[in-house]
Amino acid sequence: MDEGLASLTLQAVADAASVTKGGLLHHFPSKQALIEAVFEDLLGKLDMEIDRLMSEDETDRGRFTRAYVDAFFQVTRDGPESPWAALSISCMTDPRLRQLWSEWMRDRLQRHAQTDSHPALKLARYAADGIWLANLMEADGLPAKELAELRDQLHNVTKQE
Repeated sequence: MDEGLASLTLQAVADAASVTKGGLLHHFPSKQALIEAVFEDLLGKLDMEIDRLMSEDETDRGRFTRAYVDAFFQVTRDGPESPWAALSISCMTDPRLRQLWSEWMRDRLQRHAQTDSHPALKLARYAADGIWLANLMEADGLPAKELAELRDQLHNVTKQE
């Protein structure tokens, strides 16, 4: 996927997976179905990572937001090498991926409404999203020290009353 999802072919995926294109089509009837399955798998992994991070956080208020920030800063450090890179950019133009993301986020926010509905926490999540996108758009990414400082500042926002 070095050239992005637009250039992805089912034949290239089949070759990389050492299966026939017919075998791949048995499980994924279209390129779109394959992309959605990968996106859903990544959302599942994100969910598990956020749950893991939340289990390590002893402070209720903002627990989901801190885990969300931390998870996205992990992805941000991976930069264009992250499987999220092409899929997340595609999410901006693909209505079905955008719907999957929106449903995931809506569910998480509903589950954590009592602890993470404060406007400052929403701002921290949006800032993490923006930092992720800015890092992705930079040719060499943002410097690691700057990313760490931004993450710490967002954590501070989540801990203020």
